[in-house]
Amino acid sequence: MDPSFPEALETAKRASTAQLLFKCARLLNEHALATIPTPEGTARPRPAHMALFPHIALEGTRPSELAKKLGISKQAVGQLVGELEAMGVVERQPDPDDGRAKRVVFTEQGLQGILEGLAHLRRVEAELAEAIGEDTMASLREALLVLHDHLDTEP
Repeated sequence: MDPSFPEALETAKRASTAQLLFKCARLLNEHALATIPTPEGTARPRPAHMALFPHIALEGTRPSELAKKLGISKQAVGQLVGELEAMGVVERQPDPDDGRAKRVVFTEQGLQGILEGLAHLRRVEAELAEAIGEDTMASLREALLVLHDHLDTEP
């Protein structure tokens, strides 16, 4: 490897807004998970668990659809769902559209956990605003909303 490659790579990464967004999202996720309050003896959610949450519709989602959306095997989804079931966050229920299939749905505890998780994220955001400034944090939020709305309407 060319000895100058690591420096060139870091320069290229820092020049990429998308790369910075990916890295900040990962770092923020790790920080939020590490600081989320969990009762003694309770398993702490992992990033892999959190990756499932945005893809579970309130009416439930089939494991095969979760696997497809995440680009992982049905077996891997099954393991993650099993771990979340053990935590009391989700459960598998019969799919009303297909008696042979199951849907993964949030339990009442899971729905409450989503609200508690969002409250925790607001606390983390307050810490970030203190660190980078309220105006910078507000500008970041506005820019992310514009980006979200643009990307969410793309085909």
